[in-house]
Amino acid sequence: MGIDDRELHVFFFPFFANGHIIPSIDLARVFASRGVKTTVVTTPLNEPLISRTVGKANINIRTIKFPPPKLTGLPDGCENSDNLSGMQIIPFLKSTVHLRDSLEQLMQQEHPDCIVADMFFPWATDSAAKFGIPRIVFHGMGFFPTCVSACVRQYKPQDKVSSYTEPFVVPNLPGEITLTKMQLPQTPKHDGDFTKLLDDVNASELNSYGVIANSFYELEPVYADHYRNDLGRKAWHLGPVCLSNRDTAEKAQRGREAAIDEHECLKWLDSKEPNSVVYVCFGSMTTFPNAQLKEIALGLEASGQPFIWVVKKGSSENLEWLPEGFEERVVDQGKGLIIRGWAPQVMILDHEAVGGFVTHCGWNSALEGVCAGLPMVTWPMYAEQFYNAKFLTDIVKIGVSVGVQTWIGMMGGEPVKKEVIEKAVKKIMVGEEAEEIRNRAKELAQMAKRAVEEGGSSYSDFNSLIEDLKSRAH
Repeated sequence: MGIDDRELHVFFFPFFANGHIIPSIDLARVFASRGVKTTVVTTPLNEPLISRTVGKANINIRTIKFPPPKLTGLPDGCENSDNLSGMQIIPFLKSTVHLRDSLEQLMQQEHPDCIVADMFFPWATDSAAKFGIPRIVFHGMGFFPTCVSACVRQYKPQDKVSSYTEPFVVPNLPGEITLTKMQLPQTPKHDGDFTKLLDDVNASELNSYGVIANSFYELEPVYADHYRNDLGRKAWHLGPVCLSNRDTAEKAQRGREAAIDEHECLKWLDSKEPNSVVYVCFGSMTTFPNAQLKEIALGLEASGQPFIWVVKKGSSENLEWLPEGFEERVVDQGKGLIIRGWAPQVMILDHEAVGGFVTHCGWNSALEGVCAGLPMVTWPMYAEQFYNAKFLTDIVKIGVSVGVQTWIGMMGGEPVKKEVIEKAVKKIMVGEEAEEIRNRAKELAQMAKRAVEEGGSSYSDFNSLIEDLKSRAH
């Protein structure tokens, strides 16, 4: 059974957003597969999504009630931030503190040895301390974006530049990383509550037992070492956690109900040449204006590559924004597949027909692209995505930038034009440079798979975390 005979019990408490839930459940699957008693805590409306993603893994799910509208000021039934408007996100984040008593009651009943809680539950550090158990933070990111965030927060280089577009070097960070103020996570102006929440998140992380990074050592050794040695933070890399879903059915089941039948999707992919299809997806939160959707359609068509394009439901309910004749020329001819809503992303990325990925550079997607060995077109939108884009283009050199320099919706941005999109897609799909990028990406994919296998870097880091927790539990 491992290090000793007493079974460890670990609680997982993911934030209520699909981009946080999915890697948390994948991480829980890693623990369960290594013989740890694993319980996921969530709310009733998030439970179906979690059950699907848990699949056949031996994981318990316990639910606690989401606070009622009179406490949150939110409409009834708002339990997942993916369903909220931008205005509702901050009240939603703040309202989660009302879950504290219910979580503590559950801990009282179940006596876990540790709780792995999302960064957006800063109060979980104190809750864990009440029961004398460690709280570990999981924010689903890698070391590079975490290091950049820590250095920007500490040294505030953005305060020393005279404009939003003037570049600065991030201090005390290896690799001469330059950014501009426009690429930093933007907090709503004059929202003291949100700023305080971010300060609480940071403080609770520093006071917690440590951080689990969804990464592997070989991907970013310089930054893994910097985080632990120079910034002095305790951390374990246990990723890529998306590799915990190995069979096709489980890959297809991750997350929400897919908007396309997996067999229909695989049949379409099976009809294509290896490495010929470009997969285009901007995550579960991004909605584009019609003008931008039209440019993407024209750029993809002009690239001449077959494509699968995931358009978030609600981006534009009908397809009126599509260029005239696009469906007849492209979709009906089998050259392009448009998925409206949720797509089985890992299943698609892993298919041999897929040869490139246009991504918003959320860390989950970036890592899924790495694991599939794909060159990527980087199109960051918000949060830490500009850091991740920089990582893909400048550090591991498997990304080609589409050239966006500013947060979506900032500066009333002009849409990225079809010529730019066409050029970026061709750059990762055809020609010598594309081959070089693909070879680098394939090497990283091999390293990722080795990292989670017995004796690999993430496998070994898991062992050392479990030893730490066992010695504490005694």
